[in-house]
Amino acid sequence: IADQADQDAKVQIQALGSQLNTALARVAAEERRRRELEEAERARLEEERARLAAEAQDLERYKSEFFGRMRDVVAGQGGIQIVGDRFVFSSEVLFPPGSADLSEAGKAEIAKVAALLRQIAAGVPEGIDWVIRVDGHTDNIPITGGRFADNWELSQARALSVVRFMSQDLGIDPRRLAANGFGEFQPINPLDSPEARAQNRRIELKLTEK
Repeated sequence: IADQADQDAKVQIQALGSQLNTALARVAAEERRRRELEEAERARLEEERARLAAEAQDLERYKSEFFGRMRDVVAGQGGIQIVGDRFVFSSEVLFPPGSADLSEAGKAEIAKVAALLRQIAAGVPEGIDWVIRVDGHTDNIPITGGRFADNWELSQARALSVVRFMSQDLGIDPRRLAANGFGEFQPINPLDSPEARAQNRRIELKLTEK
């Protein structure tokens, strides 16, 4: 009986040992698989980072070309200038006072930008998700009466007028355009003078990523 008990115990120990080895092998395989997945994810993230960095460099190159050529176009023209990475129109160049309807002269100025933009855009690689952001700004004189409730509304309406003209009349893909209105809340000249207010009444175009 004792010998049989010893034999049974040895069988149980062997079975437990086999189960333990199987469990350890499974854990080792899962750990190896986890490491492989982590390495693959790390490699994917590195590749994605490299791709985004390359796209950013490409966009900067196209922005530099765009604004470099625009500087030649606007040289010597009053009310239009390049400021950093933005193309800035004085509102008086584009709109009658208090209006969001582009003047004929304003349409001609916007058309110059759009013509160059189409040339530049044709060479931008597909992977770069770029957009022309049109930002409207006003001075700090409150609006009384008229079509618009306040300067925010006027600035938004002016930005939308530019975007619609670029899309509907000049053929710029509407998916590449965005309109924003900032009212009087982002002045470039904080002084309370006629000259400062004239500077703050403006439309800005910026080539950027979405």
